[in-house]
Amino acid sequence: MFISDAYAQTAAAAPGGAMGNLASFLPIILMFVVLYFLMIRPQMKRQKEQKAMMDALAKGDEVVTSGGMLGRITKVADGYITIEVSEGTEIIVQKGAVTTLLPKGTIKGL
Repeated sequence: MFISDAYAQTAAAAPGGAMGNLASFLPIILMFVVLYFLMIRPQMKRQKEQKAMMDALAKGDEVVTSGGMLGRITKVADGYITIEVSEGTEIIVQKGAVTTLLPKGTIKGL
C-alpha cells in the first residue's frame, strides 16, 4: 500500500508544480471576472438607480406602474403611493410597482 519509487519520482519531477495548478484554474477565474463585469455589476447599478427613483417620488410626479397604468401621484406614504389615473379616479399601489418616472406634462400630451 505504499507508493512505489517510480510514482514518487514522477510526482516530484512534474513540470510546473504549483504554477501548473494555478494555470489550470486561470480560465475559470477569468470567466468569473467577465461574468461580474458583464452581468452582476450592471444589475447592481440598475437596482441602485431604481431605489433612488423610488425614494425620490413626490406628489405631482407622473409615473408608469408595472401594470402599464399611467398617472399622477397625489399622496406618498411609506410603502404605498396614491395615483390619480383619471379625473376623480385614484388607485393605491406599492412603491415597488412604479417602473418609470415620466417628465412633467407627458400625460396631458397623450
